[in-house]
Amino acid sequence: MAAEETVIAGTGAAVPTSPGSAGIQSQAPGTPTTVSSVAGATGGIAPGNLVETDIDDQLFRFQSEDTALMSLMLKSKKVKVNSPEVEHYMIDEQRSTLTTDTAVAASSKAQFVLPLVSSDQNIPRDYHTLLVPDVDGYAEDGQTVTPGKSLMLFVTGRDSTTDNPVVRAVNGPKANATDVFCTTPVIPAGSKIKLLANAMYETQKEVDPDLIVPRPSRVYLQKRGMNQVVSDYFEAQKKHIPFTQSLIAEQAILNFKRAGNRTLWAGHKGKFPVKVPKLGEQMVYFTEGIRWQFKRELQHTGRWTYEKLIALAKMYFTGEDVPKTALLLAGKNLLEEIQCIDFSKHKEIQIISKTNPVGWTVTSIHTVFGDIDIKREPTLDTLGWSNSGALIGEDRLVHYMYSQQHEFNDRVEGEEATRKGIVVWDGLALKGACHIWIDGEGEKANAGATTYTIWDSAEAPKGDDLVDGRVYLLTVDCPGINASAQNGQMWQAKVATTGSGETATTTVTWSEFTGEIIAG
Repeated sequence: MAAEETVIAGTGAAVPTSPGSAGIQSQAPGTPTTVSSVAGATGGIAPGNLVETDIDDQLFRFQSEDTALMSLMLKSKKVKVNSPEVEHYMIDEQRSTLTTDTAVAASSKAQFVLPLVSSDQNIPRDYHTLLVPDVDGYAEDGQTVTPGKSLMLFVTGRDSTTDNPVVRAVNGPKANATDVFCTTPVIPAGSKIKLLANAMYETQKEVDPDLIVPRPSRVYLQKRGMNQVVSDYFEAQKKHIPFTQSLIAEQAILNFKRAGNRTLWAGHKGKFPVKVPKLGEQMVYFTEGIRWQFKRELQHTGRWTYEKLIALAKMYFTGEDVPKTALLLAGKNLLEEIQCIDFSKHKEIQIISKTNPVGWTVTSIHTVFGDIDIKREPTLDTLGWSNSGALIGEDRLVHYMYSQQHEFNDRVEGEEATRKGIVVWDGLALKGACHIWIDGEGEKANAGATTYTIWDSAEAPKGDDLVDGRVYLLTVDCPGINASAQNGQMWQAKVATTGSGETATTTVTWSEFTGEIIAG
């Protein structure tokens, strides 16, 4: 099957794309960097429009701790756009691991086709070198196997029929010790191939260019408003009750921020037309909450332990997409669980209270992988996610703005009253694939997300614990999964059921997970 294609705006050219480490169709190897292609890849947004504007600091500070996600949005990178429909580029990390879909049989040929899965075929380019960790290489004589020293391949071209790379072994078997070229080695189906640097001949200076042309997802920006109608009579009483209107305004703003914060978490993407008196038909847009944008979800059950917390830090800080910071916005029950972890046996773990760059007082847990700042997010409790939380990188949020927040003060036609209000038209999107949603409610995962479970048993998962496609992060050795399944590794289950009723047969195939997230 041919690689998926995307058309770069302004060129009309179809460019084959492959998924990055999070499964996002963002890789277009061998594509030249031109003004047209890069403009198309960035949604036509000129560099001058990618600006960081000042925020209303008073608005940010007003009940900032009560509406954490909205406060993060106000502090995050701002991108002005000219449409309520935005092409958002998650910008995936480049792939480092490829997979074969069928086996390669041994033969006397010096060159052979390396059969990769369809999404990987276009990634290795001519003159790239590839490492096959699961296959042992040979010494220079081509007769002596070198255990632990993996087989390396060199890409010499492409197969015109399948578009797979044509390769030759660098340290493979030889028919005779004096031969210049190696023969074709055995490479099993499902082998993981590591992408290494290219190797050029002595006078070479041209290779296929590197350009990552991402494929966007569509983000809708939601127009939100807050109105107050104040009668002239009420306004006239201000000499007697000067503080009342301020209290009403304060509560209105707080309600506006809380409702907006709930939308930023849990809103659902959509749009449809509505009929407006005197103005005809207009569109209403609904933005998607970040709860539904996560590409990684940790399905957690049971009590939190020190080992589970370290496993979470390891998964967050050592993936393909590594952020600079980690902020855990937690529901009250999840926060309580983490607070009650027994750290008495682990004196090396430092837990301090500090003020983070956003200005909040947070609990910071220092681990060897990185620091995790923890803060309660009251909105998660309101939405019924008290056992859940979001581990996010503050520097990986994008605040799209169709119009700046503005206030208005109008007379109400035909009435002795004034309408005051605030209007904002914006949306929040996650950048990168580092973010992890911790699900403690037992809800179904997002479509296309990779789900994880921290597994602390030597027995293999079964029953309700066994889920097709789920990744199990081991905190103990688990011979029940595989004899080589060790503490700290991740293993993925492939569950297949044949037949039905009493004759149904379930087969479970386990494979070590490389850490890359395959969406879709």
